[in-house]
Formats: sequence, C-alpha cells, structure tokens
Amino acid sequence: MLYVMNLSLKEQQALREIRNHLIHLGKFPSVRELMSALSYKSPRSAALLVESLTQKDFLKRKSDGKLILNWKSDSNEINAQTVRVPLVGYVACGQPILAEENIEAMIPIDTNVAHPPHKYFLLKAKGDSMDSAGINDGDLILVRQQTHAENGQTVVALIDGEVTVKEFCRNNGLIILKPRSANKSHHPVILKENFLIQGVVITAIPQFYRNEHE
Repeated sequence: MLYVMNLSLKEQQALREIRNHLIHLGKFPSVRELMSALSYKSPRSAALLVESLTQKDFLKRKSDGKLILNWKSDSNEINAQTVRVPLVGYVACGQPILAEENIEAMIPIDTNVAHPPHKYFLLKAKGDSMDSAGINDGDLILVRQQTHAENGQTVVALIDGEVTVKEFCRNNGLIILKPRSANKSHHPVILKENFLIQGVVITAIPQFYRNEHE
C-alpha cells in the first residue's frame, strides 16, 4: 500500500488503484473505472481525486492530454537509492519505444538493480514465449537500454515495428532470436540486420502487485 504524507487516505487509495491498473492492464484507468474500483456512486468524486493528484504533481498530463503516473521525488517510497524508470505501454508501429506517448508511469527501482548511469525501461510481458527463461505473461521486465547484445542474452527487439522479447544469437552472419518456452508453437526468428535491439533484459518482476489490495 502507498503511504504518502501529504495525501489524504482517499487520494492514497486512488493513487494505488491507478498504479495497479497501469501495471495489470498497461493503461491509465478511465474515470468510471476508477469510480468502480473505489466503490464511488458518482464519477465526479473520482474525477476530483484525479484533479487533486494532478495538482499535487503525483499525476502528470502529457502533451496529448493523457495522464501518467508521476512519482514525486519527495514521496516516502523514493529515496537516494532508487531511480525512476519509465513503464512503457502499447508501442505504436514504427514509433520509438520511449516516445512520450508510450510512457504510462514512472516506477521507482532500487539502484542495486537498475545501476546508474545506465538507462532503463520497464515493459509488461505478453504471452508465454519466454516462460522457460523465467518471464511469464503479465510480468514486468526491466530492460537496460542498449543497441547491441551478446549471444545468450535476452533482448527486446523491434522487428517491422513490432516489439518482441527473445534470446539473442549471432551465427554465421545471421541473427537468431530464440523463444524459450515449453509451448512448441513458438519458433525462432531468423534475420540479417533489418531489426533494432532496444535493450537487454536484466530481470523479470513477478506479478506480486496483484495481491496488494485483495
């Protein structure tokens, strides 16, 4: 649960629900979804909480008008041992993965895991193509930004505008992106150089968030 000194209990509850919605579903909740999650009878009550959180800088409005989570540097959950890492939502075809439109939240990550001065981002895993490597559907994956990889590393790659997570292998001038799954329907992707490495996966963060408010 969030404990932030200058927020009311209702604002803390709303902030927690917004964070959970972003992590579980990869998008910001609508006012009516927030109203339902908080058991309110009127969407206005939820809208007022959103406005209050925005004024207090816990939420931030992007240039396209959409809201994202904006963890404040003076909150109790962030200290000198954490860095803010962007959680990336849906990535539009051909759009840079860290374009402002894709960032859904800024999440504090311990510097023992996300080592400065390297830059990182978080993605929500989809599917089971890497479950044998410990990456399960719905997990968050912490990715260090870089454009190269060594054989055996798990990478986030951009192929034809689509993001995929696979094991990297270079062999005889070819790039092979291998799934690691018990599901045999997944097959390797074989490429030359017509793709981009967005980063190397550092760790998977299990879905421990989902039990937080149950």
